[in-house]
Amino acid sequence: MKTLHLLLLSSFALLHSSLADDLHPAADAAGFVNLFNGKDLAGWKTTGNWLVEPDGSISLHPREGEKGWQRYDAYLSTEKQYADFTLDLEFKINAKGNSGVFMRVGDLKDHVKSGFEVQILDTYGLAKPGHHDCGGIVSGIGPSKNMVKPAGEWNRYTITVKGRNVKVIFNGEQVIDASLDDIHFKHLANAGHIAFQDEALRVWYRNVRIKELK
Repeated sequence: MKTLHLLLLSSFALLHSSLADDLHPAADAAGFVNLFNGKDLAGWKTTGNWLVEPDGSISLHPREGEKGWQRYDAYLSTEKQYADFTLDLEFKINAKGNSGVFMRVGDLKDHVKSGFEVQILDTYGLAKPGHHDCGGIVSGIGPSKNMVKPAGEWNRYTITVKGRNVKVIFNGEQVIDASLDDIHFKHLANAGHIAFQDEALRVWYRNVRIKELK
């Protein structure tokens, strides 16, 4: 009986994991294109020290003396602007790490005022995450659940922005389904740049791809 119980628990765990993974798009899902070519930063602009690693991931190597988050030209920003889309990516941070995924950025001289940010922050173990914790929309709304993994492990975001609606799937769990107009972002346009924040702290991104929605 004990063996049967363990098998049932194991099967349930595998099923739950599979269902969670299904919330993220498959590797071969139609319509997705890579935002990085694995060789250089073509299609992006930055003055920060973002490098393409041998495995094709993109990582920030802060230079001596760099600090703070208001160095907007150091953010890694797309040259192209996007309207409605699904953005799928993985990220990794160190202990006390901090970055962020910005979207609908209208002015590359001030990402914070002209766009919105899905936070990346080392808040593993936090019981009640708020808007400024990992998975939240900064100055908007917190995630329904803390899904961030321990520092040093890869995490995954699938973020869908359509019209005024934003949905965030975080490591297999939908943690945000909100209207930009209801969370203090009425001023944002319906298109803008995508960017990764330079907080002068190490961060890695990989498998960054986008599907533009009609």
